[in-house]
Amino acid sequence: MKRLSTLLLTALAGLAVLTMESAAEDGSRKLVIVAGKPSHPPRMHEFNAGVQLLEKCLKGVKGLDVHIVLNGWPKDEAIFEGADAVVFYMDGGGRHEVVQENGRRMKMVDEWTQKGVGIGCMHYGVEVIRDQAGVQFQRWIGGHYENSFSCNPIWEPSFTSFPDHPISNGVKPFAIKDEWYFNMRFIDDLPGNKPAKVEKTSFVPILVAAPSDEVRDGPYVYPRGPYEHIQKAKGRAEAMMWAVEREDGGRGFGFTGGHFHDNWGNDDYRKVVLNSLLWVAKADVPKSGVESSVTKEDLDANLDPKEPRKKK
Repeated sequence: MKRLSTLLLTALAGLAVLTMESAAEDGSRKLVIVAGKPSHPPRMHEFNAGVQLLEKCLKGVKGLDVHIVLNGWPKDEAIFEGADAVVFYMDGGGRHEVVQENGRRMKMVDEWTQKGVGIGCMHYGVEVIRDQAGVQFQRWIGGHYENSFSCNPIWEPSFTSFPDHPISNGVKPFAIKDEWYFNMRFIDDLPGNKPAKVEKTSFVPILVAAPSDEVRDGPYVYPRGPYEHIQKAKGRAEAMMWAVEREDGGRGFGFTGGHFHDNWGNDDYRKVVLNSLLWVAKADVPKSGVESSVTKEDLDANLDPKEPRKKK
């Protein structure tokens, strides 16, 4: 009996080692996507539903281990341990989850980036108060929205060409109405519509289009505008999604769309974001991009309970 017990323990130990080695050899990249708290009227800023939809689209993608956080910053920060990338889809400005707790979270994210962790921000999540977090966001993701410098009209750009970049894999030309921000505070105040290299950081615009004069003249969502400096740039193309490879070895991206939840039903709109989620975590992006399908039921799932906007 003693010999049998010894053999059994030895076999179990060997199995444990084999399992650990298999997990290590798997090489999956850990991605954490953080959704913000409920915001805006129904089917707008549906951060929780959006993150769960993206997670569903990424199921079965080889080389990626996806974890999601709902309703803001996690109570248990252990979820961030071992993350290769963290993406924030949430309200921004002074309410941005990253700038809370008197800089503690900012310091935490900065420590991640020093270790090469990728950072992504989507829609309102690209906006911060410049004096509070502008320098950090430029370093982490290559730029940020600045109130009254950037603008946020609701319009329908046509994205007709894409750079030779993994995020563009399989993405076909598309046009879609959204609250597309532009005139961002890019790293080193680059205009943002052409690839650039700032010291050891490479900046690549992904989604680029030229707003019409009418779009530049406003109205913007807030403040209504128009802004003279936006009007003066008439004819200039603008980047509404971009990617950076940082000096620390990590990656970052910003995506200014994501206002209207139903836009996730557009295959190319969705694909360019899914590709970016793989890329920022340093997972391989398929040559044809991340293939996924979304039904009306998927779009209707997990929506936050919100009161409809009252008609004036």
